[in-house]
Amino acid sequence: MSSMDIRTRALVVAAPRSGAGKTTLTLGLIAAFKRRGLRVCAAKCGPDYIDPAFHAVASGSPCLNLDSWAMAPDLLEATLHEAATGADLLIIEAAMGLFDGVPGSGARARGAAAELVSRFDLPVLLVLDVTGQAQSAAAVLHGFASFDPQIRIAGVILNRVASDRHRAAIAPAIAALGIPLAGALPRDAAISLPERHLGLVQADEHADLATRLDRLADLLESHCDLALIQDLAGAVHAHPAPLVALPPPGQRIALAKDAAFTFLYPHLVSGWRRAGAEIVPFSPLADEPPPQACDACWLPGGYPELHAGTLAAATRFKQGLTRFATDRPVHGECGGYMVLGEGLDDADGTRHAMTGLLSHATSFAERRLHLGYRSARLLADGALGKAGAVSRGHEFHYAALTLPGTDAPLAELFDAEGKSLGKAGGRRGHVTGSFFHVIADSVPHPLADAFAHKMSETA
Repeated sequence: MSSMDIRTRALVVAAPRSGAGKTTLTLGLIAAFKRRGLRVCAAKCGPDYIDPAFHAVASGSPCLNLDSWAMAPDLLEATLHEAATGADLLIIEAAMGLFDGVPGSGARARGAAAELVSRFDLPVLLVLDVTGQAQSAAAVLHGFASFDPQIRIAGVILNRVASDRHRAAIAPAIAALGIPLAGALPRDAAISLPERHLGLVQADEHADLATRLDRLADLLESHCDLALIQDLAGAVHAHPAPLVALPPPGQRIALAKDAAFTFLYPHLVSGWRRAGAEIVPFSPLADEPPPQACDACWLPGGYPELHAGTLAAATRFKQGLTRFATDRPVHGECGGYMVLGEGLDDADGTRHAMTGLLSHATSFAERRLHLGYRSARLLADGALGKAGAVSRGHEFHYAALTLPGTDAPLAELFDAEGKSLGKAGGRRGHVTGSFFHVIADSVPHPLADAFAHKMSETA
């Protein structure tokens, strides 16, 4: 597919490793450029729900995920085009380190931010955490700039600089490399965001988020060359395409949406809407049942373990979901899958009764991290598609399956390198669920085909 330039300019905020300050810098850039009157949008490389929620609040528009492992090339290009449309500046935050991803046949890992950078010729603004080093920071930068000749390090930001003297010790070594030094941010514990087991505490739980964003904008205006950073951004070469990552599960989709159910990728929702589906949100925490006028129900992931007592007491929700499931599809992802089970143990080990629409039980008291890309081959027709269809996505949870239950499995899972992980999830009647978060089908659907799929499923 040929590409075309659009008005938006873009840059990728990356770092040598996780924890270097990419998210803080990205939020500060969004807030600072918005303050200057620019229309700013954000995107996130790879699978992530939490950081994009902060970016969406800061920018005032959805933050789309760009995943070169899970998305087919045409879908990836179409999603980049969608992310950039209508903005003056698109800021894309990388995941982990710039070159980190799934090992491939060459030096560049599959799914790494570097793969996206190379495919679309995007400039990189590299964040260097210079804690405990001075001139050695330039050696790190030199290594990144020379590691892959197709990756363009357009500028660098020093983060966690101890003092003006510390900055002065680093700057000449950076200058010798010919890479612009676009800023140096001081150590400031006041701008850090609190974390919990899956990452940052969610954006909608911060009553002072607007104040924090203002503080970040002030910090960047004082310590960064925003005009230079804007000049470093490059043209977006991407083409729109009438593609849908996953066909909608119904004509009108009841979508659980509250503090317990927050993890659903925006590109899936926008694709469903383009295919003609209507999204009808409801809140299980407010004891709302899925609207009976809908013909499919989707329970996303999130933090049900933090609200297990409230969900256990939500009688109208549980009874309404049970009625819904008698003749219409209900699907649960990760946290939603936990709520579909018989019970959920909270962090203290207290068992809370869930909906019982599937026979498994889960526990947050026995925590163990499950993390990684996954392919899922469906074993039966359901909300995710037809039997035999393959979707790509990931797992990211600490909860454990303490009781496997007696339901038929939903899918066979494979890791990022194609190794079978066995059968997983459950299905009973119209109800399906698993810990698997879907990002896209392995083959994207043309809009017309997705619409036809939707109509056939809901007929």
